[in-house]
Amino acid sequence: MPTDYIVKLLGAWSQEVNLASTALKTALVVAMAVILGCERSRNRHAAGLRTLIVLSIGSLYAGIADVYFITALNVQFSFLSAAVIIGISIIIANTIVYSSKNQIMGLTTSIGAWTMAIVSALLGVGLYTAALIGFIALMIGLLAFSRMETYIKNKSNHFEIHLELKSRNSLQEFITAARQFGLKIDNLELNPAYANSGLSVYTVRLTVIKKDLRKKSHNDIVEALSVLDCVYYIEKLG
Repeated sequence: MPTDYIVKLLGAWSQEVNLASTALKTALVVAMAVILGCERSRNRHAAGLRTLIVLSIGSLYAGIADVYFITALNVQFSFLSAAVIIGISIIIANTIVYSSKNQIMGLTTSIGAWTMAIVSALLGVGLYTAALIGFIALMIGLLAFSRMETYIKNKSNHFEIHLELKSRNSLQEFITAARQFGLKIDNLELNPAYANSGLSVYTVRLTVIKKDLRKKSHNDIVEALSVLDCVYYIEKLG
């Protein structure tokens, strides 16, 4: 089995299947899961603290078991880790849902949980350095690039809105007003979640085509549209 940098510092025992290495790996994976789980729970996402701890421990012990199977039983491949990762992929895929406003919810959390499962499996087989680098990259992706993503979205000429009209007859009035305002309607979907509400509710994708309007923020544009007589409620999505 290849030896990584951290194993060289700790000693060969840390890569073997024994009580000390198992305890160390468990403590490390729980610490990483707590950090990631707190970040997700703080933002009230689906996969919270306990979920990520349990998921990470399961992946870790699959990796540890694979090391034992390979070294003690001469198994040629890591079948248990692969099975666990596939199983976790199926489970977390079901956490991705659409909100009543047709927004995808849980995508980042699901991918983060899947990545954490892989990091845990790497730690289980004794690849400490790869696991640590992978975890740091995961947290940077979730934390450092969040503001950058928001900035890029706010600077884009494309954005989506949740639109509630007073009646279906008001749709043409809104479309005409939006075009006169300097907006192009790229896509307009009727939201079935509000079928019995008495309102006409849509998810609308817009493009700002008027030069002067591009200087305004998306929120300013939405606020300007909200004063139309046909609009009951409107808000920017994402």
